[in-house]
Amino acid sequence: MKKILLSSAALSAFAGAAMAACPAVTVSDPMGIAAGAFPQQYELTEFQGLADCSMDMSENPDIGAMNARIRGNPEMPALAMRLPSEPLVVAPYDTIGSYGGMFNALSNATEAGTSDFMSVRHVNLVRFSDDLTTIVPHVAKSWAWNDDYTQLTFVLREGHKWSDGQPFTAEDVAFWYENLNMDTNVIEVPKAWLLAGGEKMTVDVVDPLTVRFNMPAPKLGFLAHFANHYGQGFQPKHFLGQFHPDINADADSLAQSFGFENGYDAIKAYYGSSDWMDTPTPMLAHPDKVANLPLDAAPTLESHIVIGETTEGRQFVANPYFFQVDTAGNQLPYINEMDEIFVGESEVRLLKLVNGEVDYKAQALQTDYVPLLMESQEKGGFVVDLKPDITMPTFAFNVTSEDPEKRKVFGDLKFRQAMSVAMNRDEINEVAMFGLGTPQQYVGFSPSPDFITAEWTEYFTQYDPAMAKTLLDEIGVVDTDGDGMRELPNGDALTLNLQVATQGMSIKIVELVGQSWREVGINNTVKEVTTDEYRSAQSSNQLDVTMWEKSVPLTTVLGNPEIFIPPFDNYFNMRTAMLWGEWVESDGTAGVEPPPMC
Repeated sequence: MKKILLSSAALSAFAGAAMAACPAVTVSDPMGIAAGAFPQQYELTEFQGLADCSMDMSENPDIGAMNARIRGNPEMPALAMRLPSEPLVVAPYDTIGSYGGMFNALSNATEAGTSDFMSVRHVNLVRFSDDLTTIVPHVAKSWAWNDDYTQLTFVLREGHKWSDGQPFTAEDVAFWYENLNMDTNVIEVPKAWLLAGGEKMTVDVVDPLTVRFNMPAPKLGFLAHFANHYGQGFQPKHFLGQFHPDINADADSLAQSFGFENGYDAIKAYYGSSDWMDTPTPMLAHPDKVANLPLDAAPTLESHIVIGETTEGRQFVANPYFFQVDTAGNQLPYINEMDEIFVGESEVRLLKLVNGEVDYKAQALQTDYVPLLMESQEKGGFVVDLKPDITMPTFAFNVTSEDPEKRKVFGDLKFRQAMSVAMNRDEINEVAMFGLGTPQQYVGFSPSPDFITAEWTEYFTQYDPAMAKTLLDEIGVVDTDGDGMRELPNGDALTLNLQVATQGMSIKIVELVGQSWREVGINNTVKEVTTDEYRSAQSSNQLDVTMWEKSVPLTTVLGNPEIFIPPFDNYFNMRTAMLWGEWVESDGTAGVEPPPMC
């Protein structure tokens, strides 16, 4: 190998006109090469110009074998035919990587606790760089706004291909918006972040590499939503379109030949009924049909594609057509395979972490796990890395409770004020957060913009059980039977059902809050449930109190009004006032009408 490299170098020197090989630039060692227009990455021509070099591309020696494991994928062409003409060049942090290996991941369930693992393979039109402030190109090569922020134009990469080798074009973006997300047969109610001023956008395919979103009202946060959301702004029209009746007149008959009721049923099998990227594939949702289907999973642009899925986990291999390379010209990803297992019980997940069975985990880890993890580092062969978090544990009372008496009490501002000052936030911070938190009120933004002052972050956050008792007395929530616990104003027992999913909040925090509330006479029970159980109970209006860690960056607020419209978020996050949401979605024909202030 060394001789070949020396010969190549000698030939280059002898030829005289050839440019030097590109330097293996890393973030920690830029080797004198200037930074590009965006941090930690370059466009190919940009990097070659800055480094005065010509990049030679190379591939994973095992990529052919991995392609063969993607059922339905055609024979793999040469690397030059698989990469875009201008791939995204990514600078590794410290060193150029080496190919191979298995990434072992841990999630709660198919659509629960998966976000940290999804982030490893996730792509979208744009993304946030490591500073969490700068939006940078990703799948899209560039973008441009018009002057009043009512048109957003993306330019894609020439020669970019899906994981099955088919071209990725502007048609795939338009298909995703118009034929999937705006088709009520696929997504029953359009997502708020895909509307502008409450109205649908239109999408123009300017040419195969240029797509434009036209908005009926300015929507500044639309770009940022692509940068931080797992709903990808594209889907493979060449594959899913064959099942869509607006694309293919024979969609239903084709789907029926595979055992589906119609084309939309087939689309749901591959795409799901949401815009989340870990919805079940046919391998999990239709195991009885999958052998007869053309593909096990829809083609992807992600770094890895799923090749196996059961109720116990998923398996992935590297995407042979992935659009990124490192600064040495190696096609990414470095990692050959990824294995994701599902464990619903927090104790079992923690045990697997302590035993060193997982390569990386961030989501669903609460601060109260830290002592055990810290003391197990050496034995388990892992490192605990504590980083600042912009989320905060948040409690909300169900003001549309199915119990009309509870609904009256929960809707009374004095009750919620009482329950707030009954919380001992300083104790919670010391016991459950080891003093690392900042006690405050949740205000809807994180980090908070300048107009959120201490008046609001400190609103009724003082620990004052005497005030809590006084407020409860004023609204008639008093102890009528002398057992030390307060009843509802009509005399019915009041016991708060505190169901907690440890993906969303530390159970230690909930236990401490429950104890404080009992001390002012509000009885409650704390029960740990799985994330799926929590989300189901929350969305079916069965919870007294919803609890989750929340954080909403201002850029997301600008592009996604759903967090301020009942039920105040989507299925995967913290929701409350479900019957208000039902009223809003039905234009007042169902549910409960919100009070005028809402």
